[in-house]
Amino acid sequence: MNTKHEIISCDRCGTGIECKANSYTKCQCSVVQLSLNEVQYISENYEGCMCAKCLLELQGEYREAMGISA
Repeated sequence: MNTKHEIISCDRCGTGIECKANSYTKCQCSVVQLSLNEVQYISENYEGCMCAKCLLELQGEYREAMGISA
């Protein structure tokens, strides 16, 4: 079975990512566990989907700004 998902660009870096919004647990972004505050921080600057790499970088950026150690 070859299910095709939409290929979209990461809102931050422009890398092509396969959007699996209809199958969220299989989407690459689901591996990044964000707190509610981290989600708010990211959504203030970006609207669309992002690749896991960018989500992790933004999570680190937020935690650094807040003085939270990983």
